[in-house]
Amino acid sequence: MTGFHDPAERRLAWRTSPEIEAIVGSDALVIQPIASVEQHGPHLPCYTDSLVADGLVARAIALTPVDVNVWSLPVIAYGKSNEHLGFPGTIALSAETLIAVCRDVGRSVARSGFRKLAFVNGHGGQPHLLEMVARDIREETGLMVFPLFPYRLGVPEGVVSSPEEEALGIHGGELETSLVLALHPESVHMDRAESGGDRVRKLYGDLEYLTLEGALPTAWLTRDLSENGVIGDPTNASAERGERAVAHLAQGLSRVFAEICEFEL
Repeated sequence: MTGFHDPAERRLAWRTSPEIEAIVGSDALVIQPIASVEQHGPHLPCYTDSLVADGLVARAIALTPVDVNVWSLPVIAYGKSNEHLGFPGTIALSAETLIAVCRDVGRSVARSGFRKLAFVNGHGGQPHLLEMVARDIREETGLMVFPLFPYRLGVPEGVVSSPEEEALGIHGGELETSLVLALHPESVHMDRAESGGDRVRKLYGDLEYLTLEGALPTAWLTRDLSENGVIGDPTNASAERGERAVAHLAQGLSRVFAEICEFEL
């Protein structure tokens, strides 16, 4: 069988219950996009992470061969975003609430007869939480659970204009702004785009061990690092570079989906 999926036809929640019962199979993968509603500076919508997570899943499914049994759920828009509280528009769940929501989703997917669930996460504040709850769901339900953070697939060289921005521009910066310019350009206000300042570079630029994120991170709040909510510099963002990043991340995810459908524990 040749060809690729139409993402609109792989939306599980748009199917009837009997239709869903008919498609359940040992290799079927249910994808749960999950992200956040949180401030992204003066130029990006608070829905940014959810737009990216949902958009990448749709693009990835469009690149997935039709013989790969993959289905998507509606995005869980709210996430653990307490680092951004105090900035208007941030709607944050506690860790306890988000864990409970994910576990309930896992229980429901398992009770529907599926065996595989992937969380595709668009928010940098919760990869470790999802890795933890994935193991809880696995132990409780028997589901095979895959907590996926697409940014770990990396981006092509040249998508971000400098090594410093690539390392430190983690929120509302050049990469994230370019992604939204590619996916939903009408929601970006480039005339308002401005750097978050140099406090992050001054704090982390010369440290040997401590990191903003990564191997040895510190527990920071956004107000510790930026007055306008941006961590990075979005002023060099472009739709062309965003499209290169989207294409790379979506292609990687589509291959991951295919691997998961073949994977067995």
